[in-house]
Amino acid sequence: MRIGAHVRLDSDPIGFGEKLGADVIQLFVVDPRGWDKPTPHPRTEEILASPIDVVVHSSYQINVASLNNRLRMPSRNAVAQQAQAAAELGAFGLVVHGGHVRSDAELATGIDNWRKLFERQQDKGGFAVPILIENTAGGNHAMARHFDSIARLWDAVGDYGAGFCLDTCHAWAGGEELVGVVDRIKAITGRIDLVHRRWRLRRGRGGRSDASRAANGQCSVSLRSEAGIGPMWLRRLWFGHRGFAVC
Repeated sequence: MRIGAHVRLDSDPIGFGEKLGADVIQLFVVDPRGWDKPTPHPRTEEILASPIDVVVHSSYQINVASLNNRLRMPSRNAVAQQAQAAAELGAFGLVVHGGHVRSDAELATGIDNWRKLFERQQDKGGFAVPILIENTAGGNHAMARHFDSIARLWDAVGDYGAGFCLDTCHAWAGGEELVGVVDRIKAITGRIDLVHRRWRLRRGRGGRSDASRAANGQCSVSLRSEAGIGPMWLRRLWFGHRGFAVC
C-alpha cells in the first residue's frame, strides 16, 4: 500500500511530497473552484521523472449528474480536459465527485447523465486516465453519498471501467458506518483505487468535529482497522495535510 498526501504547493509538488516522505501525491491541474482549461504544468518533466506516483483531483464545481445544461456540459468538458492534463503528468487517475441533482425525481436522470459521460467519451476513444468516482458527504439528492445510491450508479457506469475513490470521512458524515466499509464498497464496485482520509476542523454528524472524533479515536481507529493504514499516515494528518492511501 502506498501512502501519500494532497499537495497544495503547485510550485514544487514533488519537493513537497519528498519532504512528507510520500509514495504518492494528489494535486489539482486547475484552480479547483474555476472553469479554466488546464495548461501545461511548469514541473511536468520533474513530475514524470519522479518515483512518486501522481493522482489528480478534479475541480470542485464539476457536476456531470446535473440536469442543468449550463452546468452539465461544462462539467463533461472539464472532466475530459483534466483527464488529459492528468495523463500528461503520468497520473494514474482523475478523482471526480459524484455530484447531485435537485430532487428525488431527478435521481434516475442524474445517474443516466453519468452513463452518458462515459458512453460519449468512449465514442471518442475514452478518457486519457481512469475516472475515479469519489463518494460525497452531503446532499439529499447526491449520486454517491449513500451506498445504495452508489450501487445504482455502478449499475450504470461499472462496465465503462470507472474506478472508485473511498473517502472515509465522507462516508461517515454521509451516514454510513465505517465498520466493514471496505468490504461493502468492494461488493458494489469491485474495486477501491484510492482511499481519502481528511483532517478538518469542521462539524460532522451530531455536531462533532473531525478533531474531536479523531481525539476520541473514532475516525482513526476505524480507518486503521478497515483500510490497514498505520500511525505514520495519521501523524501527517495532524500536521494539516490531507492524507490518503492507494490500494
